[in-house]
Amino acid sequence: MTLQETVQSTQRPSAWPYWITITFVPLVVLAVLQGGWTILLIPLYGWVLMPVMDTVLGKNLRNPDPDTPDAALFWFRLLTWIWFPIQFALVFWALWYLTHVGQYSTLETLGIMFGVGVTTGIVGIVYAHELFHKSNWTERNLGDLLMALVLYGHFRTEHLLVHHPYVGTPRDTVTARYNEGFHRAFFRVLVQGPGSAWRAEKKMLARKGLSPWNAANPIFKYAALQLAFLALAYTIGGWVAVGLFAFQALVAVWQLELTNYVEHYGLTRKYLGEGKYEPVRLHHSWDSAHHVSGLLLINLQRHADHHVHPMRRFPLLQIYDQEQVPQLPTGYPPMTAMAMVPPIWRRVFNPKVRAWRRQFYPEIEDWGPYKAWTLPKPKGS
Repeated sequence: MTLQETVQSTQRPSAWPYWITITFVPLVVLAVLQGGWTILLIPLYGWVLMPVMDTVLGKNLRNPDPDTPDAALFWFRLLTWIWFPIQFALVFWALWYLTHVGQYSTLETLGIMFGVGVTTGIVGIVYAHELFHKSNWTERNLGDLLMALVLYGHFRTEHLLVHHPYVGTPRDTVTARYNEGFHRAFFRVLVQGPGSAWRAEKKMLARKGLSPWNAANPIFKYAALQLAFLALAYTIGGWVAVGLFAFQALVAVWQLELTNYVEHYGLTRKYLGEGKYEPVRLHHSWDSAHHVSGLLLINLQRHADHHVHPMRRFPLLQIYDQEQVPQLPTGYPPMTAMAMVPPIWRRVFNPKVRAWRRQFYPEIEDWGPYKAWTLPKPKGS
């Protein structure tokens, strides 16, 4: 089956394959208890075994019925609901064990927390993203708790109020600019993201006649949750535990921003003049239909449909033909690894971006302003 032959299925999708993400839990436990070579199992599982299985099992081109009711998706939703208590227990148990029981070298200890960060990034942040996109109060708060566990609470505001409305424009912090290497983009996002989120909430509160210092500003909630988790880490193991907690958070955020970088690299919305841009369309995201990484990342790779239907639950996201959406050559894990080496990334993806421009915007002759982001920010931003 080729990508042109995507199948619209009337059958409801099965939840159980997505529970593959739970397999990270015993790998983390093993690494904490045994150290040594077992530390390597977590990154090897996510970055090597999953791509190999993608190669063997190929792509999943079936599109479930997007009108499937929430009542039929209980087991999918349960998977995202239970992850916060699991991740909470894993992170703080690991901190306790490493500061009270484990007799590991500094390098081994950091290696273990790197593996924990891989898990909180690959699983935790992806689940948080699914949860805070929903209108349900409980799900949004579970998403906030997961983001607080990686000290990146402002991401919910930045993602919902900035990234989604302004993706592919100069206003969006995380849209990777054409020819911008990941390391430069990562530093830029870390510096600009919190301020961007604050301005977005300030504008939102101003519409309600409220000050940005009002308690309704969720930025204060994010900060309180993060301080509470840092305080818990200190209570468990002093400043060493705080440092280890912050280290796993950095690893998780690094993976998040690697994913953001890959999802929209070089893809820009057409400027219409007078500070206006075209609406977000399917072709403003890179997609992947690879099966196993799709399960691991709960269909995050069906990213074009997510941007057009941001409230759609993950099992119902659709995949599209390459005539409609630009396609990644593999799933996310190999792409994020490639992004860590900017010369290789540019050699592979700059020609793809130029081909995308010819395909979707043959009428634009001068891409200079888009490359340099000298175009104005969208009106109302």
